[in-house]
Amino acid sequence: MNAETLHSLLEKHIPHIARSHKTDDLTQFGQDWTRFHEPNAAVVFFPNDAKEVQEIVKLANQTGAVIVPSGGRTGYSAGAVATNSEWVVSLVRLNDISGFNEIDQTVSVGAGVITEQLHNFAAENNLFYPVDFASSGSSHIGGNIATNAGGIRVLRYGLTRDYVLGLTVVTGSGEILKLNNGLVKNASGLDFRHLMIGSEGILGIVVEAEIKLINQPPNQSVMLLALSSLEAVMAVFAQARAALTLSSFEFFSDRSLKRVMAHREFDNPFEDLHPFYVLLEFDENEAAAMDVFEQGMIAEHVTDGIIAQSIEQGQQLWQYREGISESIAHFTPYKNDISVKISQVPAFMQQLEDVLAAEYPDFETIWFGHIGDGNLHLNILKPEGMETKEFKAQCEQVNQHVYGLIKAFEGSISAEHGVGLIKKPFLPYSKSAEEIKLMGDVKRVFDPNGVLNIGKVV
Repeated sequence: MNAETLHSLLEKHIPHIARSHKTDDLTQFGQDWTRFHEPNAAVVFFPNDAKEVQEIVKLANQTGAVIVPSGGRTGYSAGAVATNSEWVVSLVRLNDISGFNEIDQTVSVGAGVITEQLHNFAAENNLFYPVDFASSGSSHIGGNIATNAGGIRVLRYGLTRDYVLGLTVVTGSGEILKLNNGLVKNASGLDFRHLMIGSEGILGIVVEAEIKLINQPPNQSVMLLALSSLEAVMAVFAQARAALTLSSFEFFSDRSLKRVMAHREFDNPFEDLHPFYVLLEFDENEAAAMDVFEQGMIAEHVTDGIIAQSIEQGQQLWQYREGISESIAHFTPYKNDISVKISQVPAFMQQLEDVLAAEYPDFETIWFGHIGDGNLHLNILKPEGMETKEFKAQCEQVNQHVYGLIKAFEGSISAEHGVGLIKKPFLPYSKSAEEIKLMGDVKRVFDPNGVLNIGKVV
């Protein structure tokens, strides 16, 4: 359908819904943080409510158009990329926070609410929304739900799924579903709410959610420890988990630290560089924290450490971890977001190190992770001068080895970033043929004409 025909169609059927055909908008809203696909959207819609989303979906069903839902576009799996003249539906205008219920400790949020906005709203009402990650200042709640986002506090508080008590969704066939109605207990058959969470927009478009908030945690302390080896990571984790009430236990390498220091012009937090680092956040307990540090030093697992003496210093220490993704973004990194059982992390990390040394001898690899939940982020940086297409092809070839190791450990090729276009070819490393077939069958129930995010996931 050419631009003129599309314009006439939209003017005839949905002229009241805001849209843009501008090249800059098509590019901006047609891609996410991945840069391996050329954005090629036909139009970007900016609906104001669920009814307008429904109208767009129904028209797509009538015309055979394909829709790509768009949130904050902070994803790393090309789940929100429009590559084939799709209609992009941006939910940026669905950004209301309403319906706060003090007794239930719940709040209704539009899909376009930025994660940080919800953090601030909860704090203003002396409550807490614990799902947090480096992109919280730009990611949208709808996108978080679509990928079941995790982040830095899964160890203690769980995933996005654990805080969604209700959803309003427009399915691929154009039905508006209100799911679970904010109930804590509901045993009245299948819970489609949980089917939608993590479905990456292939079943329906999340337009509103009822979110559970919790009481604010006790005062938190932050400690950054330098470690001597990979083996030390899990040894220190075991000791810290026994002695402290952990909220976060984050791991990163010396290469990661160097990139952050160079990008943000930070000083080294220690006098020397060390092979690995872990950042801990925990309920304030200085005596127990000092014991973890001292016992780690005695065992020669810990080589140096800092306990933040103020909130500001704690925030600064967090920057060494949360600044990693931003510091390597301009290298067009190929990202592997993988997970295994927590108990398998030491063996997996060691074998992964061997794979990296053998298969990526000429590439710089940056890795970090949420060790307390078994999630590692492996980033391969594109060498200067190498074509993006060639770089991607080489990384996908090496994936046979990385994901082969994942399969051997019965882990996941995508712990929290989703599948999208990037991981779709490798889904069989984590899912059986029977599971993948059933996923396709479920999609056809909710999206019988194939209008939602075609080509993604399944």
